[in-house]
Amino acid sequence: MTTPATPPADPGRAPLTTLGGVGPALAETLGKLGLREVQDLWFHLPLRYEDRTTVVPIADLRPGDRAQVEGIVEHVERGFRFRPQLKVIIGDDSGRPLLLRFFHFRKSQVDLLAKGARLLCFGEVRQGPQGLEIVHPQYQRIEVDEAVLVDERLTPVYPTTEGLGPRRLASVISRALAHLPADDRLELIPEEIGRPMGLTSLRDALLHVHRPPPDVDLRQLGEGTHPAQQRLAFEELLTQHLTLRRMRAAVKKRKSPALKSAGTLHDGLLAALPFALTKAQSRVSKEVARDLARAHPMLRLVQGDVGSGKTVVAALAALAAIESGYQVALMAPTELLAEQHLRNFRAWLEPLGLEVEWLAGKVQGKARKSALARAAGGAHVLVGTHALMQEGVSFAKLGLVIVDEQHRFGVHQRLALRDKGAEGDLIPHQLVLTATPIPRTLAMSAYADLDVSSIDELPPGRTPVQTVALSNERRYDVMERIHAACMEGRQVYWVCTLIEESEQLNAQAAEVAHAELTIALPDLAVGLIHGRMKPKEKQAVMDAFKAGELAVLVATTVIEVGVDVPNASLMVIENSERLGLAQLHQLRGRVGRGAIASNCVLLYQNPLSRLARERLQVMRETNDGFRIAEKDLELRGPGEVLGTRQTGQLQFRIADLTRDGHLMPEVQRVAEAMIKDHPARCERLIARWVGDAARYVDA
Repeated sequence: MTTPATPPADPGRAPLTTLGGVGPALAETLGKLGLREVQDLWFHLPLRYEDRTTVVPIADLRPGDRAQVEGIVEHVERGFRFRPQLKVIIGDDSGRPLLLRFFHFRKSQVDLLAKGARLLCFGEVRQGPQGLEIVHPQYQRIEVDEAVLVDERLTPVYPTTEGLGPRRLASVISRALAHLPADDRLELIPEEIGRPMGLTSLRDALLHVHRPPPDVDLRQLGEGTHPAQQRLAFEELLTQHLTLRRMRAAVKKRKSPALKSAGTLHDGLLAALPFALTKAQSRVSKEVARDLARAHPMLRLVQGDVGSGKTVVAALAALAAIESGYQVALMAPTELLAEQHLRNFRAWLEPLGLEVEWLAGKVQGKARKSALARAAGGAHVLVGTHALMQEGVSFAKLGLVIVDEQHRFGVHQRLALRDKGAEGDLIPHQLVLTATPIPRTLAMSAYADLDVSSIDELPPGRTPVQTVALSNERRYDVMERIHAACMEGRQVYWVCTLIEESEQLNAQAAEVAHAELTIALPDLAVGLIHGRMKPKEKQAVMDAFKAGELAVLVATTVIEVGVDVPNASLMVIENSERLGLAQLHQLRGRVGRGAIASNCVLLYQNPLSRLARERLQVMRETNDGFRIAEKDLELRGPGEVLGTRQTGQLQFRIADLTRDGHLMPEVQRVAEAMIKDHPARCERLIARWVGDAARYVDA
């Protein structure tokens, strides 16, 4: 007689193959979704819900509904005009027909969907050329006299993967839920800590979300505000916060060189600058210097609005490292931004006798070999793009890594650059810069692993930019305004969102706009710059614009960051309705950099969507980058505000920082208490929610 295997102490940690019907092949498929243990299925939450608890009369259907209908096949038609197509018309007692349209079908389906067959169908209703239709509905054939059995609960729809049908996945999750332990074994947030919030039990929350009862508040469930969803969102936000805190603690355990400099280079640069630091720049610079002087890694994010002077703060940090005998690497996401940093660092540091080297993807051949040799030989600063992380790039003694707009880099990329500076037990300090102000709720969540400094003051003499939004129908009025401004000796940016003409997108291309403006403004010099030009060509155009040789610069969004022409005081942004708030704000920051009153014209194409109208309204109302960032978070969500999510960045299954930001103060309180008194439970929470992604905790 075979002795049954002893079940694991924690049923959630059991492998999926312990569930009935899950063999090695299915377990491998589930692994593609990151599902490897039974508890992974408990927390694999529905994307949405389908209501199959009722059968809707066809006459009551409206476009956009996801509904279940029942009817008799009245007509079947196969067509091959452009591609194979099967059209099936069904009807019910309500007297209105419904078309079921199939583009992929087999002969067996055609036989099943014969005239007179009775079908139960579910799908999304849309308005077709001949009336309402459902494309590729889910369906089953039922006998003419058979009773229609509807679901007793809402049907959850889960994220799935190739080779795994939604029903099969739902069945596996249902089997996993049968293994949910009692509350006292499942709960990881100690009762005495969670009690003040009146949290729903985790077991009840999971069962409610996976199996919502028929009388559930559909509005709450759809908006994610149901108490069961809020309970899960809280635990997910708590886990992310704990993960980032663990990441921070892991890095802080490492050692870094204590960069204590005499300040000679620091004072030399300040004396040479044609401006004085603002109070905010001085404050943040001191915070950075204090971090660098410690023998533990600096992990500091410096955020500041467009034009607030983050680059000078970065340069002063670099000088502290150099004076202590170490090298500095500065990485930016685009060549244009990296080139701007290169020019600034060379202008400021080379007069002090320091070597600033350049390395980007387009640096090839002898130039690349020379740059690599100088980096390995001890060049003081190496500026570049992601090319800095490639194999073959080595440093003699790297002490400080500066990353601009870090959200555009994945965790593994930043690790690769940091590890190039590892010397024995020592790793370089890290300074992160961003020109996108981070809303408070986002900073509390997404940047819990970093100390945050804010340069919340613009240099003196800057004038607020006046912004107006005009319909594209008034573009020729705008051209007259441009002419008048240029006659007064001012310069103008005309920003387009495409490089080439596109029939699909209703947007003016930069090349078309350049030709149009050249004809409309024959007495003005009009230049053109876009991302497909060679670096030397781009630089020549920018130099001409800076020198005043060009009155108007037509550009794509390559000028979003890193361009500084104080005499440019008017910006026109075409098809502004196509851009997000952060990008609009970045672009607008290219004007208003001098003492001249500056203006920004947002040209838009009708009709405007509600979101586009809100964005343009915010741009008209304020120049405050933090207010714009808060609104951007509200409109677009955290994933977009932080940039494209990359490998290792935590993704939320249920939490939404826009909706659930109010939970963050309690998340921080509970996290502090658990780190202090329940560290083992913290680790179990991270394993439960983060799983494999926890390997990035040392990022």
